[in-house]
Amino acid sequence: MANSVGRLKEKAKNAERLYLVLAALFIASLVAGNLIFQKFFHWSLFGFYTFEISVGILPYPITFLITDIISEIYGRKRANQVVVSGLFATVFVLLIVYSANVVPATTWSPIQDETFTKVFGLTGVAVSASMIAYLLAQLIDIRIYHFWKNLTQGRHLWLRNNASTMTSQFVDTFTVLILLCSFGAIEWEKFWPLLANGFLFKVLVAALDTPFMYLFVGMIKKYFGLKENEEISFAFVNSSIDKTA
Repeated sequence: MANSVGRLKEKAKNAERLYLVLAALFIASLVAGNLIFQKFFHWSLFGFYTFEISVGILPYPITFLITDIISEIYGRKRANQVVVSGLFATVFVLLIVYSANVVPATTWSPIQDETFTKVFGLTGVAVSASMIAYLLAQLIDIRIYHFWKNLTQGRHLWLRNNASTMTSQFVDTFTVLILLCSFGAIEWEKFWPLLANGFLFKVLVAALDTPFMYLFVGMIKKYFGLKENEEISFAFVNSSIDKTA
């Protein structure tokens, strides 16, 4: 009996460790995307279509995959906590970058003020636009995800994963481009091409990450012994311990 309780407690600790790892990956992807956004590149899809997108978009779909995993395993409240934590982390990094941009470089510094400002000078504008779009998109993503999860009673994981991600990714792309063009960070003539390229790329990634969603969710639910539509919570762990005891 004691061994069973010990195993349950260990799984509870592992659940929190996993949550912290997912949160760390989420925040790292979010911050990285906001720092590297000024470089744009071409990517040809089997010679059929050529994307022109910012490198900042590369880590961003990871954030939606992670919030969907957290929503599925830990519930809406824990997913919202990660979103808010990402906001604070990004603002903190913005303050560090701003401070680094203000202090003058030495004459022997490998990176001079002009180069640093050229790379990070628009970070404040980009982060401000990105954070507004980020909050809208992530909160919409979590809300839509749980809408479909409740409606289907935990079935059809592919539906809520893709429906929530694709909708929220359009909101994110549209909002951030509107704001960046308004701030003068991007020319208005680039708005529609970047919107089409950004959204299509995110839709493609959302479709491609569905097998990974099934894989990760399946492994996690199997390890923690979760039933369909069941989530990890302190109440769940405590009730399991009480039943065993």
